[in-house]
Amino acid sequence: MLEKTFDPKSVEPRLYGAWEQSGAFAPTADPSAEPFSIVIPPPNVTGSLHIGHALNNTLQDVLIRFERMRGKAALWLPGTDHAGIATQMVVERQLAAAGNMTRRDMGRDEFVAKVWEWKAESGGTIVNQLRRLGASCDWSRERFTLDEGLSAAVRKVFVTLYKQGLMYRDKRLVNWDPFFQTAISDLEVEQKEVEGAYYHFAYPLEDGSGEIVVATTRPETMLGDTAVAVHPDDERYKHLVGKCVRLPIVGRPIPIVADDYADPEKGSGAVKITPAHDFNDFQVGKRHNLPSINVMDDFARINDAAPAEFRGLDRFVARRKVVEQMEALGLLRGIEKTRHMVPHGDRSGVPVEPYLTDQWYVNAEVLARPAIKAVEEGATVFEPRHWEKTYFEWMRNIQPWCVSRQLWWGHRIPAWYGPDGRVFVEETEEAARAAAREHYGRDEPLRQDEDVLDTWFSSGLWPFSTLGWPEKTADLERFYPTHTLVTGFDIIFFWVARMMMMGLHFTGEVPFKRVFINALVRDAEGKKMSKSKGNVMDPLELVDEFGADALRFTLTAMSGQARDIKLSRQRIEGYRNFGTKLWNATRFCQMNGCARAAGFDPAAVKVTLNRWIVGQTARTARAVTEALAGCGYDEAAGALYRFIWNVFCDWYVELAKPILNGADEAARDETRATAAWALDVILKLLHPVMPFITEELWAQTAQEGAARVHDGFLMTAPWPDLPESLIDPAADAEIGLVIAAVSEGRSVRAELNVPPSARPALLVIEADPRQREVLLANASVIGQTLRVSEVRVEATAPEGAIPYVVEGATLALPVAEFIDLAAERARLAKEIGALGADVERTARKLSNPDFVARAPEEVVEENRERLAEAEAAKAKLEGALARLAGVG
Repeated sequence: MLEKTFDPKSVEPRLYGAWEQSGAFAPTADPSAEPFSIVIPPPNVTGSLHIGHALNNTLQDVLIRFERMRGKAALWLPGTDHAGIATQMVVERQLAAAGNMTRRDMGRDEFVAKVWEWKAESGGTIVNQLRRLGASCDWSRERFTLDEGLSAAVRKVFVTLYKQGLMYRDKRLVNWDPFFQTAISDLEVEQKEVEGAYYHFAYPLEDGSGEIVVATTRPETMLGDTAVAVHPDDERYKHLVGKCVRLPIVGRPIPIVADDYADPEKGSGAVKITPAHDFNDFQVGKRHNLPSINVMDDFARINDAAPAEFRGLDRFVARRKVVEQMEALGLLRGIEKTRHMVPHGDRSGVPVEPYLTDQWYVNAEVLARPAIKAVEEGATVFEPRHWEKTYFEWMRNIQPWCVSRQLWWGHRIPAWYGPDGRVFVEETEEAARAAAREHYGRDEPLRQDEDVLDTWFSSGLWPFSTLGWPEKTADLERFYPTHTLVTGFDIIFFWVARMMMMGLHFTGEVPFKRVFINALVRDAEGKKMSKSKGNVMDPLELVDEFGADALRFTLTAMSGQARDIKLSRQRIEGYRNFGTKLWNATRFCQMNGCARAAGFDPAAVKVTLNRWIVGQTARTARAVTEALAGCGYDEAAGALYRFIWNVFCDWYVELAKPILNGADEAARDETRATAAWALDVILKLLHPVMPFITEELWAQTAQEGAARVHDGFLMTAPWPDLPESLIDPAADAEIGLVIAAVSEGRSVRAELNVPPSARPALLVIEADPRQREVLLANASVIGQTLRVSEVRVEATAPEGAIPYVVEGATLALPVAEFIDLAAERARLAKEIGALGADVERTARKLSNPDFVARAPEEVVEENRERLAEAEAAKAKLEGALARLAGVG
């Protein structure tokens, strides 16, 4: 017999350990099984499980468990990303805390060894946290982006791209983090609003005929100005185009150029151009062949290209000094305070500089073409489909991809330089030396490139490198292309697109057939979670409090396409109660002798109630199967919830009680067997979403007396494949009428505050012969569930009876003797009035365009939901009041 309650804290680790030890997470070796593979979006090795991870990995696990039970060779391949900058930062901070030491004090080799040491001791915490969530990854195949196999793939790809002319070195602007002294990707840049100012400076014309005024928020960059731009159609400046101004402080003449980038409506209409320190200016500089003068070093200090008095100054100290000198020269025309967005390094927290450096680049435009075509032609499909637009917008306007980083932790770039600067790009140092020997005719000293590769470069190879490429492994042959990628919208550019480019270029096939973009998890008010707001929800704390199943079901149920998830503890608690409801229903079945019958055939049941539940089970199995196959996670969860809670636990169990307690032995035995069969199907259908409680119930109900009904795990049991012929329309109609009569009768009782102890009769006033027959035949169960004294046919409703209609039949409850009619009318009228005022107030707010435009999106949505709820409640009470209108 089951314990009274399910204890997740003791059950979850025991079950997970048994699953993992059994090898059940590995794909079946059956060569006839259809492959179905998912690669995990590799979390950072420095990471710990946050709520976004919990959502993403729950959805992957639901899908992989579903396909595993469907008999497919289901592989969920796990791993972690070396996370170059994040991991290096962790270890550098440890060094600083331990003895005020830097990586440069240690030297490269010793520092990298220290990082590997940290990785062995502390890295991969998130992997164990995923286990707590129930993630059924094949841990025997776990990969790491810096393991030898993946490193070999990275070197192969780099060298191949270089020899194909698609990898090259160039001097371009990058996002530069002065704290880490490295280029960083757009994804690692965080925009922050800060206090700042527009400084209006006058640049004197070289011929002394006047001046032109420009504005900047970064005065220090003027030291590297190489032009002033005006719009070609701006009449104010047409006569100046081609002339020069004398750059203040520096004294260098710089030209005035005509370019569409200058906005005549903004400020003076003239803009300073600093190609080495601004992305837009860089493009202007290319169009006009302007020199690019870098005036900063790697630490964002002013370098030797600037006047002597500025050299070595921090950029912000230099800013103040430039403003002071411009004022002293009489060229400061104003300071306009402002708040503006400034890019910051998301790890370092310092402002990022657009910085001109030599870096390695991939010709992404060429690689993007087949990746665009693959999505256009449907070889890879996005769900929801509207995310394809985001993908196309970026891919069709793609820029060269900067893949080098000035870090020590990562894949070292396989490029060696000879004494004359010639580069030799090979997979190994031995091959590079051989190439150099062939070139020079003798051995020459070679120096390997100091940089490492962008983390996104190695993770861009993830779907095929993890399966053993460039070796032609059995896993690569069997599981590539992968089937579904589950990921967030924020890395469509940075990861999804790059996997598409790399996968197609190096394997000739798309890396995945479907990309499911999961939602963003917000707090209960719809606000984005952040530590500063104090509204972050820790998934591990939620698992401790409610169990993994409750969190998983909540995330699955709320993961509807194209909408964010508003997560609250109340929701998770509600779904924990759902698990408790199933547990209690299973205990009820056990206590009433519900046992699996050998050779049970659901198509052969005779009792109407059993024919009904068999059909409802088949209908639900079909709905859940179709939903999960199409990534309709919320639809699957909704179908499961309605069926398990409302249909099975509330109605079937309740309606079965008279049969289980009755004298008809054949009906009793059939109902016991049917209940046990339906429970088995329920456990299978629910398992992908709530694996722990279902596995425990499966194990606890496997032994019946001396007989063992089934062996093995539920997670490897076959998925229910129930024919549509099990659906019985006649049984649906009969039990549907009983349920409708009871449900609507309960609503009447609740609306009118009829005491639970009151036992009025249920009167059948108008009904066709079939309906009368059904209601009278089920009088006993209706009496128990609706708490009525009897069910009888009457020609008319007596005074004091409340009529209601179900499926065209008019029924009535004589309740006047149990309630104060006048008081009820007054109560309902008062509540309707209060709800009406709330409706009017909320509707007025939502009809105000200013409110809708200015209020946060979550506040507007909250008001819409409030209006809908108030309108529905008001309509319900108005219906109740109308029922009382004809009652004396």
